[in-house]
Amino acid sequence: MISKTDLRSTLRALRRRLAAEGVGAAEAAVRRLPPDGIGRFAQIAGYLPLGSEIDARPLMLWLAQAGAMLALPAVIAPDAPLEFRRWDQNADLEPDALGVPAPPRVAPLAHPDLIIVPLLAFDRAGGRLGQGGGLYDRTLAALRQAGPVFALGLAYAGQELPEVSTEPHDQRLDAILTETEFISIARERG
Repeated sequence: MISKTDLRSTLRALRRRLAAEGVGAAEAAVRRLPPDGIGRFAQIAGYLPLGSEIDARPLMLWLAQAGAMLALPAVIAPDAPLEFRRWDQNADLEPDALGVPAPPRVAPLAHPDLIIVPLLAFDRAGGRLGQGGGLYDRTLAALRQAGPVFALGLAYAGQELPEVSTEPHDQRLDAILTETEFISIARERG
């Protein structure tokens, strides 16, 4: 059996290849949203792509056309949930606790009801394999205790696995969007 560390290494290589071949994938994904949409959200949190992650900005901007406020994550501590800060596209970003560009500490905090989640792999039951730090699992768990939060995985279609091995603390996605389709987990669960 392959370890999660080795699996993540293999999946990162796969994602790099998919990103190199998938020019325009982020824009194609936006076109795969259902005609009736995925609902209205007041605050949308996405992410700026790191490495070969599919770019969430086209999706964020499209979803925000209905007037939603946009936010980006910031790591405050490696073992804490993410903090979301309002994102002004014209404002400078600053490194968070892990050195990832984020809105400055003085930016107003956001409480997203839709979070666009990056990933290494997904399955059709909403399972997600992330980078391994547990940041999104901790964040989604904390937010879901306070109220409903829609977790939308954004990925290349080639990142799908037949099954993602999950543990009790892993948070499931509500839907996945790729450059080829929109997968509604709630609908598939019946």
